[in-house]
Amino acid sequence: MQAAAASAAMPWWKGAAIYQIYPRSFQDSNGDGIGDLPGITRRLPYVASLGVDAIWISPFFVSPMKDFGYDVADYCDVDPIFGTLSDFDALVARAHELGLKVLIDQVYSHTSDEHPWFAESRSDRTNPKNDWYVWADAKPDGSPPSNWQSVFGGPAWTWDARRGQYYLHNFLSSQPQLNLHNPQAQQAILDVMRFWLDRGVDGFRIDALNFAMHDPQLRDNPPAPATDKPRTRPFDFQLKTYNQSHADIPAFIERIRALTDSYDGIFTVAEVGGDEAESEMKAFTQGETHLNSAYGFNFLYAEKLTPGAICAALAQWPDEEGMGWPSWAFENHDAPRAISRWWSESDRDAAARMKAFLLASLRGNIILYYGEELGLSQVDIPFEQLHDPEAIANWPLTLSRDGARTPMPWSADQPNCGFSEGEPWLPVGEDNVARAVAAQDEDENSLLNHTRAMLALRNANPALHHGSVERCETQVDIFVIERLADGQHIRCLFNLDRKAACVPQDLARGSVLAAVNSATLHELPPFGAMVIEL
Repeated sequence: MQAAAASAAMPWWKGAAIYQIYPRSFQDSNGDGIGDLPGITRRLPYVASLGVDAIWISPFFVSPMKDFGYDVADYCDVDPIFGTLSDFDALVARAHELGLKVLIDQVYSHTSDEHPWFAESRSDRTNPKNDWYVWADAKPDGSPPSNWQSVFGGPAWTWDARRGQYYLHNFLSSQPQLNLHNPQAQQAILDVMRFWLDRGVDGFRIDALNFAMHDPQLRDNPPAPATDKPRTRPFDFQLKTYNQSHADIPAFIERIRALTDSYDGIFTVAEVGGDEAESEMKAFTQGETHLNSAYGFNFLYAEKLTPGAICAALAQWPDEEGMGWPSWAFENHDAPRAISRWWSESDRDAAARMKAFLLASLRGNIILYYGEELGLSQVDIPFEQLHDPEAIANWPLTLSRDGARTPMPWSADQPNCGFSEGEPWLPVGEDNVARAVAAQDEDENSLLNHTRAMLALRNANPALHHGSVERCETQVDIFVIERLADGQHIRCLFNLDRKAACVPQDLARGSVLAAVNSATLHELPPFGAMVIEL
């Protein structure tokens, strides 16, 4: 029975597999070494072949690229390095022809300092947009209005002589904070959303949403308790009590949901990081008046993949009335490649197959980062080739995000692995050349084809696609997840270790739907896994 047929009334996004594309690194169409929208369009048949439901495209808007598109100078136009609005329209049309939904990134907590809104706001204290950003007077001694620190290092305040005030920036000083307490600024953001909805997008991934509002009283953050983790930034020394996570954010989200509900089948997912991520994700997705989903950093920065972490993450989202719907990612553009974080080189091939199995077994939406289906590893980028502003500022203590943003290898036989005819903006990475699409596509035993099989398995079984989690625990050396939906009961068995494990007799029953790494009902070899229908 097909999962979609079993739950025809279910929205398209519930249980969806989403493929994140970092546009700079997916496919270059004009030889400048930077990926672009026409390049994405060219490769959409490949994406559709994976069996995913949607693509999420990281920012491609007009930007000075100081934070590679997350510093937006024009929300409603395409940066020339990526193409044109016509190119975007063609991409959407082609995706829809192939049955793919299109999600785009939206950055509502801040803009670039080159945005016309900020240029007007900083011009004086009386202009129509004077309160669209967070401005504050200096303390009597000239110091910043509060002790808040930026994510990328240093104070979150920068002095501006034009207004004789400080402005807030939670990230780079070139990313001034929007004041979304201001109803006019909120409306401007909603108008941006409407612009893209009218162009046919199917949803939005909203960046850093818990930074969208601040404490208007500008109270100092308290110090963070000591931990055993090294602190590489002043940001790490504070609890983020007042510069993020304001209680009025859910009310703004209600305005977003009211707008998206006026269109058909729109999906919204928020990125939520930080110390209070669980409670914020639930507040942002509660009931039918907020966002459809949210994802945190449960796995993105985890140093190990453990049963406890998996069960804890799933337990946060029980199948209860009014509870939001989670999304999960093991990799993205901000985190080191999971295969490099979690396993030694000798274990990676087997572990990557188990990882694909596991991701397909989780309740919620699953997000694959481009190249994850190939087993791309983290590339070591030398300092002189770094672009990531956070890594440059905190060198060598912060691992570069560039290492997870390297070009997609399409064919080992072509220059730059088929990514570009010009010099790529980042190196492909020698280890990833052998993992190119062309070679894996032809190998029925490749990780690429295994990933396709896992997504097909998920889509064909309602319990895996959208079922509840009935069991999540470790029995002896076997990690067990059981899912239930539409009368179907599925048991997933995993060996997360590099030594073989015997399957307890009470688990070894049922019909095996799929197995990986030579797993049997009697034994799971290192990183073995299987799905059983009971």
